[in-house]
Amino acid sequence: MMTDLYGSEDAQQILKIAIDRQAEAGELTRSQLFEIAAELNISPDDLMAAEQEWFVRRGELEEREQFIRLRRSRFHRRFAKYLIVNTFLLVLNLITGGTWILYIAIPWGIGVALDAWRTYRVGDPEFDEAFQQWRQRQQLKRSVSTVLNRFNQWILG
Repeated sequence: MMTDLYGSEDAQQILKIAIDRQAEAGELTRSQLFEIAAELNISPDDLMAAEQEWFVRRGELEEREQFIRLRRSRFHRRFAKYLIVNTFLLVLNLITGGTWILYIAIPWGIGVALDAWRTYRVGDPEFDEAFQQWRQRQQLKRSVSTVLNRFNQWILG
């Protein structure tokens, strides 16, 4: 049943579907985006502010994905070390006929399991805190690098 009145959330969903359908034919240019906004009575200032917010969100999302990849690759390296060392210890244990490997493998295995838990729980507050700390370190590194580059250019230039 069609209606003449839509709530703002319903209208946004309908417009999003329409824009997605139009975008399936190809990408939208920035000028097309401004035309659509004008037709929707969205001011250019509001659209530019939304665009800036979108850039910030996209940058944070890309940094978050980079952080996830980094954490997972670090975990995979640790897990590979665990497997290699414990395979060697298991063979050594079979040759000597003892059970001493359990005193090494079980506590280390618990540590690896906890590391996997921390690595793959992305929505966890602990993850968000670690991400923010990593992000601050990355920003600091970029800032120091920029200052050093400018200093080098000043000295050499």
